[in-house]
Amino acid sequence: MPEKTYISVILPLKLEWEPCYSIPEGTPEGSIAVGDRVRVTFVGKEYIGAVSAVGIPPETDPSKIKAVTRIETGLEKILPEEIRLWKMVAEYYMCTVGEVYKAAYPVSKINLEEAHAAALARAHERYERLLDGMRQKVNRIEERLKKKEELAGKAKEGTKAKTKYAEGALRIRQELETAVTALKNAEEKSSNGPSRSSIDTQEFCPVSLTPAQIAAYDEIQATFKSGKPAMIQGVTGSGKTEIYVRLAQGTLSRGRNVLYLVPEIALSRQLEDRLSEHFGESLMTFHSAETAASRRSTAEAMRNSNGYIVLGTRSSLFLPHHDLGLIIVDEEHDSSYKQDSPAPRYNGRDTALMLSTIHRCSVVMGSATPSLEEIYNCECGRHSLVRLEERYHGGTGSEVEIIDTRAERKKRGMIGNFSRKLISHIENALSEGGQVMILRSRRAWSSAIQCVECGDIPKCPHCNVSLSLHKVGESERMVCHYCGQTFQYRSTCVKCNSEMKSLGAGTQKIEEEAAALFPHARIARLDSDTAQNKTYEKQTIRDFSQGKIDILIGTQMVTKGFDFGGLTLVAVIAADTLLGVQDFRADEKAVQILEQFSGRCGRRYSTGLTVIQTSQPEHPVYKTLASGGSYQYNSSLLMERKDFGFPPYTRIIELTIKDSNEKRANAMAFALASHVRAGFDVTGPYSPAVDKVADLHIRIVRISMKKDRNQRQHKKSLMQSIRIFEKERRYDGHITINVDPA
Repeated sequence: MPEKTYISVILPLKLEWEPCYSIPEGTPEGSIAVGDRVRVTFVGKEYIGAVSAVGIPPETDPSKIKAVTRIETGLEKILPEEIRLWKMVAEYYMCTVGEVYKAAYPVSKINLEEAHAAALARAHERYERLLDGMRQKVNRIEERLKKKEELAGKAKEGTKAKTKYAEGALRIRQELETAVTALKNAEEKSSNGPSRSSIDTQEFCPVSLTPAQIAAYDEIQATFKSGKPAMIQGVTGSGKTEIYVRLAQGTLSRGRNVLYLVPEIALSRQLEDRLSEHFGESLMTFHSAETAASRRSTAEAMRNSNGYIVLGTRSSLFLPHHDLGLIIVDEEHDSSYKQDSPAPRYNGRDTALMLSTIHRCSVVMGSATPSLEEIYNCECGRHSLVRLEERYHGGTGSEVEIIDTRAERKKRGMIGNFSRKLISHIENALSEGGQVMILRSRRAWSSAIQCVECGDIPKCPHCNVSLSLHKVGESERMVCHYCGQTFQYRSTCVKCNSEMKSLGAGTQKIEEEAAALFPHARIARLDSDTAQNKTYEKQTIRDFSQGKIDILIGTQMVTKGFDFGGLTLVAVIAADTLLGVQDFRADEKAVQILEQFSGRCGRRYSTGLTVIQTSQPEHPVYKTLASGGSYQYNSSLLMERKDFGFPPYTRIIELTIKDSNEKRANAMAFALASHVRAGFDVTGPYSPAVDKVADLHIRIVRISMKKDRNQRQHKKSLMQSIRIFEKERRYDGHITINVDPA
C-alpha cells in the first residue's frame, strides 16, 4: 500500500498552528502544490484552506488525520509571495496566519470565486459539447468523402459519372479541410488556459516636470539604486503626483508592475481621473466601494497580465501581486492606513515595506506632513529624505488668519458658528469667483443635546457616549456614532419634561447656517453620512473640481490630498475639537490635518487664505501653522517623545480587554497587567475616553518595548504569556492585541 502524503493547510481561523491533512488516495503524484486551495473539514465545519507545505511528516497519529475533501482546481492558486506576506504580517502584528488569510480571502470573495469557477465549468462543458459536435461533423464528412471516392474509383475513365463523382469528392474534401481547420482552432483555444498577457504600456501620455521636480526625481532614483525607500517631503501643491507618475511609467516600461496606495476611497476617486489620462487601460482600481465582481475582475486581470498599475487602499496590499517593481505610498502619515479591527491590525505603510522586501521592489512615500515615525527613519538613515519646496503651478500657498471666537462673542461678532470676519472672507472669495471649503470635524446636526433645567445629556444605553442629533428631511433622530443605534428624538427632557437644547454643531448644522448666510451659493456636504451614497460622493468631488459647487462643507475626509484649482479659501470651524483627544499624538495629528487642509488652496498662481476659528488662539499648534514652521515643531515633538519614551523611540502594544461585565473587565485587566509586568514595561490598566461600546466595557493595558534586535523574541514571549493567561483564566475571546496603535 503506497504511503500517504501529508500537507499543512492554512485555514481562515484564529489558530496558532496549521492543521495537517492527507491527500486523498488515487490523487496523481505532483497534482497538489503549495498555494493550491483545498476543501477540508475542521471541528465539524467545512472550510477552503490554502496549502502551505507538501510532504510533511505527521506530528500526530496518522489514523487520526483526515483526508482533504476536495482539491479546488477551479480556484486560482495563491502565490508564494502572498503566503510570505501573510506570515510576515502575522508575526509582526501578533496575530495568526489564518486571520491574515481571512482578511485577504474573505468568505464573500471565495464564494464569488467559486461561482465564477462554476460558471467557467459550465461554459467549458458547453464548449466540449460544441467540440464533440464538430468532431462528429468531421467524421460524417470523412464518411461521405470515402463513399464518393469509392464511387469515383469504380466509375469508368472518361465517363460523365467519373467526372461527377470526382467533382463531388473535391467539394467534400474542401468541406472537410474547412471543418478540420475549425476543429483544430477550437481544440487549441480550449487547451490553452489563460496566459499572462502584456498590456501595451510603451505609449504613455507624457508628464512634464519642473526643474525642482526633476532634481527630486533624480534623487529618488539614486535612493532606489542604494536599496533604500525614498520619502518625499513636499509642500502641498508641489507636484508629488507628477513624480509618482514618472516613476510608475519608468517601472511599467521595464515590464514590472506598480502598486499606488492612498489612505481614503474619496481621494482615489479624484486621483483615478488624473491617472487614467496617463495610464489608460493599464490602470486598475481596488477598494471596498468597488463591487465584489469588480474586485474579483481586478485580481484576475492582475494574475494574467503584466504592465499594470493598481490604485487602491490598504486592502490592495493583499492582492496577488507579481513582478512588482514599485510601491507608492501617498500621504504616508494618514492614520487611515491603520486597520483597527478585526485582526490583522496592520498599518498599510509598514506592510507596504514588508511587501517590498518580498518582491525586492522600490518604495516611494510622500507627504507634506510626514509622520514623526518617518522623520525618525530618515534621520536614522533607514530611509532617504527628498525635499520638494516649490509648488508645481507656481502658487504661493495660503496666508493664515486665527480668529479668537471668545473675543468675537464678547463683541457680538458671531452669527451662529460663523464669525463676521469669516463671513466677510467667504463673501469676498465668492464675489471673485473663488471656491470655499469648510472643515468641521463632527458630523450630524449637533454632537449632543442637553436639558436646559436639569442638565441631563441623553446617552446611548449601549455605549458610554452622548447621542448625536441628526436631521433627515423633516424628521429628527438621535444616533450613536459608536454602535450605530438610532433612537427617537424628543424635544423635551425625559427626566423633568423641560426643553432640550443642542450642544455643538456638526456638518449638517454648518450646512444649514451657510445656506442662510449665503443664499445664492451652491453648497454641498461631504461626510461619512453623505459618503454612504458612493455615487453622490464621487459626483460631489467631481462637481467641486469642475467649479459647479461654491462651498463644500465636510469632515476630515475633505482635507486629504485633493487638488482643486478654484479653491481660494479654507476655513476651520471649532478647531479645538482636533486637540481635545486623549492621545499623545494629538498635537502631531492636529498639525497634519490643519497643514494638509491649508494646502488645499493657493495652488494655482495666487495666494489662498486659511481661516481658523478657535477659543485657544495661543496654542502652539496654531502658532506653528501661522508661522509655517512645522519642521521646527516636529523636532520639539520628537524631543518630547524621546523624553517620555513614546514612539518612534519605542514600540507600543495595546492589549484591549472587552467584557460585558464591568467588574470582571476591571479584575481581568488588573490581573493581565500584573501577569505581563514581570517581563515588560507596562502602563495601566486604564479606561479609554469611551470606555463602553455596544454593551462591552473596555480597559487597556499598554506595553512599551525598546527598539532592539530582540524585539521579535520579546513579541513571541508576550504572545505566549497572553495565551497562558487566557488558558489559565478561561478568558478566550476577550483580549485583542494592537501593535503600533495609530
